Amino acid sequence: MSTTFVNTRDIKPGKFVMIDGFPCRVVDISSSKPGKHGAAKVQITGIGIFDGQKRMLFTHSGDDIEAPIIERKRGQIISVSGDSMVVMDLTTFENFDIAVPSDMAEEAVAGKEIEYIETMGKKMVVRVGKE
Repeated sequence: MSTTFVNTRDIKPGKFVMIDGFPCRVVDISSSKPGKHGAAKVQITGIGIFDGQKRMLFTHSGDDIEAPIIERKRGQIISVSGDSMVVMDLTTFENFDIAVPSDMAEEAVAGKEIEYIETMGKKMVVRVGKE
C-alpha cells in the first residue's frame, strides 16, 4: 500500500490521514487534556477524498497514525465519452480511463490538460486546465 506513518502532533487541517481504511483530508482536530489516569486524547475529523463521507478517528496524543501518500500528476484529455474520459499522463505517456467530475463536465474536452491525484490505486481529477 502507498501509506506512511505520521505523529498526531504533526497533523493539521488540510493534511491527509487514513480513517477506517479510507484516505481523508483533515478538516478539524481537537484534543483533550491529560487526565488522572491517562494520556491526552485526540479527535480527528476528516472528509473522504474519493467518497466525500465524514469520518472520525479517536486516538492518544503522540500516537503514530497511517497517512496516504498522495501523488499530484498532470495529464491530457484524449477523449470524453459520457461520464468517463481517456487521459494520457504527461510524464509516463500512459493512457487510462478516469471519471469526469460532475462539476467539471462542460470544461472537460479533448486536448485540455488536467491535474489529478493518485493514491491507494485510485485516481481522481482535481482541476481541468488550459489547452
